[in-house]
Amino acid sequence: MMKEHSCSRCLNYGDHGPCAKKVPIFGSLSDLDMVKLTGMISHKQFKKGQALINEGEKSDKLFIINQGQVKLSKFTVNGKEQILDIMTCGDFFGELNLFHHDEVSNFTAYAIEETEICQLTKDDIDRVMAANPDIAIKLLKEVTKRLAHTENLAQNLATKDPEVRIAQMLLEFCQKFGTEKGGGVLIHLPITREEIASYVGVTRETISRKLSKFEDLGLISLTGNKELFIQDQFALKQYTQ
Repeated sequence: MMKEHSCSRCLNYGDHGPCAKKVPIFGSLSDLDMVKLTGMISHKQFKKGQALINEGEKSDKLFIINQGQVKLSKFTVNGKEQILDIMTCGDFFGELNLFHHDEVSNFTAYAIEETEICQLTKDDIDRVMAANPDIAIKLLKEVTKRLAHTENLAQNLATKDPEVRIAQMLLEFCQKFGTEKGGGVLIHLPITREEIASYVGVTRETISRKLSKFEDLGLISLTGNKELFIQDQFALKQYTQ
């Protein structure tokens, strides 16, 4: 069962801290404005596998990940999943609905694990942007980054070699989910091998085969189903060029 309550508890910076403080677009707010913004936020908890919003639904809210991880997915007419993005603490989505109130979600968002979400309504965001115009500029910049990510994903799925797509995904995961360790980067994989296959547009068997090849080349080492170690980021980058 989804739980909802005011995010006013975050004013004390307890739990996992104020959601808005983790979002770069709100970084220029004064402490007073941050307190005001935090008071506008509603807070929800989602269980692993639960949908935060479904494709085709209308929403007037900005979703901020306070804790946990979320995947954004679309499904083909045949029911095949295509993962568009993996998001983690401090990331947000739903920003297009803030500019177009009649816009419906073009993806379904699922909690990958127990996830805490803070939400701001369009009306509240409008008030914040009116008082802090620089936030609107930062939000637009973020929108263009998201569009570029989606365009790159579509291009990669259409033209890039599967090994290159997998290497690019590993580099992305280094940035988002990696921890430097022993001269390399340890990645705690946020999704299953099957979901990884959906992300890069290949079969699960291809994922296993290509990861084994990268291990043979000394680029990575496999430490389990949910972890892998990037031994040589530079070589992996060279592999994608």
